[in-house]
Amino acid sequence: MASDKYFPQIQSITRAKRRISDIILQTPLQLNLNLSEEFQATIYLKREDLQQVRSYKIRGAYNKIAKLSADERKKGVVCASAGNHAQGVAYSCSKLGIKGKIYMPTTTPKQKVRQVQMFGKENVEVILIGDTYDDAHNLALADCQKTGMAFIHPFDDREIIEGQGTVALEILQDTKEDIDFVFIPIGGGGLAAGVGAYFKQISPNTKIIGVEPAGAPSMQKSLDAGQVVTLEKIDKFVDGAAVQRVGNLTFEICKEVLDKVQSVPEGKICTKILELYNRDAIVIEPAGALSIAALDYFRDEIKGKNVVCIVSGSNNDITRTEEIKERSLLYEGLKHYFIVRFPQRAGALKTFVDVVLGPNDDITHFEYSKKTNREKGPAMIGIELQKKEDLNGLIQRMEENGFVYEYLNDNPDLFQFLI
Repeated sequence: MASDKYFPQIQSITRAKRRISDIILQTPLQLNLNLSEEFQATIYLKREDLQQVRSYKIRGAYNKIAKLSADERKKGVVCASAGNHAQGVAYSCSKLGIKGKIYMPTTTPKQKVRQVQMFGKENVEVILIGDTYDDAHNLALADCQKTGMAFIHPFDDREIIEGQGTVALEILQDTKEDIDFVFIPIGGGGLAAGVGAYFKQISPNTKIIGVEPAGAPSMQKSLDAGQVVTLEKIDKFVDGAAVQRVGNLTFEICKEVLDKVQSVPEGKICTKILELYNRDAIVIEPAGALSIAALDYFRDEIKGKNVVCIVSGSNNDITRTEEIKERSLLYEGLKHYFIVRFPQRAGALKTFVDVVLGPNDDITHFEYSKKTNREKGPAMIGIELQKKEDLNGLIQRMEENGFVYEYLNDNPDLFQFLI
């Protein structure tokens, strides 16, 4: 390991574990029979979704805040977050009796705001401001400069990284077998840096696989460039792991400890969320499903091996369920949207339903307005299939029966605007 740069040491992570042990739950390392059978491997889930604040973020937040000096504690702390980090900071402030300000963008779901207020109680002031996380982040930093309060970064901080590294310590405590692979979700890189560093010192033969959402591959892009880069545009759906820029510290550590970074499409993540709920009664957020969703890409490599997937959190909002189902169906090729130009004559829709649709096809979305001065009227139609192979037959029957259409799934700009 490079001696001229910061690298989390075994001793510092062990001390962090002692520091946070009265606050955190030593979450179970559970053998998952369904996944083990599916991949012909021994698959364990490290259930960080079962923490009091329902994510691993409490580890780093509490470790950082608990190490502040008496003078720093008296001034209080500030953070910016739209989710799990905010809850970890709020809970830490409540337990340590420290005043905290938590900046959250105005677009944050009310459920997450309520959770932060509940964990922080009278110790925490929630400030909803700005339209984006970056707006909230910049205003939080300005507050720190003005008041002298300590800023608690969500990932790019030594104590935060060491706190997250305690996940690795617990994994190795709770298993007697050698671990061949660890799959770790990556957002800013704090968890991957801490866990990866501990494993590389205690179990150097373990392969460390970082997993990112395909719509926000900030670590992979940085590794490819050899330096930290800022992504201009990201898909924010996997909100617990979608960042435009990873940390400078976390990048330097991950550069040394990650064996590979795998990106996973958001739709595939949604499919995995639904599978885990239906098969194992596990309710997790999109970022929490990242590590498990990546297993498909390593099917041959992990066969017969001991594998750990870190389930990072479960702060999901039930109002997102329909979007999760929709994204899953789109990714699996079972949901398709068209703009169809119907002849404005009686019976045109009946022909479409009776002749064009297959016996197992289902119209799930239909918007149509009659244009009295035109020969054809456009309708936006969503069709759900039972098998993705049925799409070719559907399109063939539309063309044979003279229905002019535009396929929206392959037109992302128009698709996102209309759907």
